[in-house]
Amino acid sequence: MLNLQVVDVSYGKSRTITEVSMNVNRADKVCLMGRNGVGKTTLLKSIAGVLPLDKGKIEFENKDITTDKAFRRSRAGLAYVPQGREIISDLTVLENIELGCLAHYPNEKAALTEEVLTYFPALKEHLSRKGGFLSGGQQQQLAIARALMSKPKVLFLDEPSEGIQPNVVAEIANILNLIHKQKGLSIFIVEQNLSFAFDIADRYYVMEKGQIVKEGNFKDTSHEELKMYITI
Repeated sequence: MLNLQVVDVSYGKSRTITEVSMNVNRADKVCLMGRNGVGKTTLLKSIAGVLPLDKGKIEFENKDITTDKAFRRSRAGLAYVPQGREIISDLTVLENIELGCLAHYPNEKAALTEEVLTYFPALKEHLSRKGGFLSGGQQQQLAIARALMSKPKVLFLDEPSEGIQPNVVAEIANILNLIHKQKGLSIFIVEQNLSFAFDIADRYYVMEKGQIVKEGNFKDTSHEELKMYITI
């Protein structure tokens, strides 16, 4: 479904990603792991179209999207929830949610909003509240809800558990698994929380110094085998 072929990416003048190849299949659940600063966010931004490739190729549904702008990739079915959520603080919760479909399915705004809110009942009572006044966990749910408004085929999430209390992290894991089961979309997370990663993903890639150094299935791997790649 999504294939990266020998991808190089630079951030500024520094080569950050070197010869990375990976794939995300239809209805896949994949986690990219690694310590801070190894290039995980840079790779996500290059997939989303925020950063250009220096070398290599990205294909989505057998189409070359290597040079496509971010908005074209979004319309094709790639949705990106960035690290830090990046919701618009001065807009209400409802307005933030509705932003997710305006460039995609504006005529379906009401129906999509109703559908998305079934996954996030905690947001329903805050629809008229400004996004900046939500807790970190609520903001993360809002960011995911906004991304789902574009009816994505692949949902990318960068450190979705960061700065969120454990009970809310578990709730978000349950919501993502439910969405995956009911919608059949692929989920790709960047994550250092091993418990969260094991709860959601089936497969993993491990990155060190901008390169993939290990990959496998979570069912065949222990926490201890992966802990060494994410702890300092």
